[in-house]
Amino acid sequence: MAESSIYERIGGSITVDRLVESFYRNMDELPEVTELRAMHAVDLGQTKQILKQYLAEWMGGPKLYSAEKGHPRLRQRHLGFPIGEEERDSWLLCMHRALAETVKDEVAAQEIYDALAKLADWMRNKIGNPHDSRTIFSSTSKNMGS
Repeated sequence: MAESSIYERIGGSITVDRLVESFYRNMDELPEVTELRAMHAVDLGQTKQILKQYLAEWMGGPKLYSAEKGHPRLRQRHLGFPIGEEERDSWLLCMHRALAETVKDEVAAQEIYDALAKLADWMRNKIGNPHDSRTIFSSTSKNMGS
């Protein structure tokens, strides 16, 4: 018998939708992530849809993201945004709270968080990023939307 994907374990698209809605609600409501929120468009409709598709596919659900966008190339797609430890931690705070709120399977929620924490760390592109020497932003750079 095949092992079910984490997507199936957490309840599929309904849970992914709730997760993303909770994630962005946290981003809107938590004062400690104001700078992260400012990196995003005022209208989050398209951003939410993209994250829902990406997370669903990443968790083993339907391949809607790659069918529309191709390979994720996450670092490349985020090069326009200075991402350091503070931005990583703010993003993870919003996601941790969203997972706690929406994913009832605590083991699955922890597995998702652990994997996303590695991914979020890898996304850093400010000087001092230990992952590679191709850093884009100094610690004094402003985001493109400022």
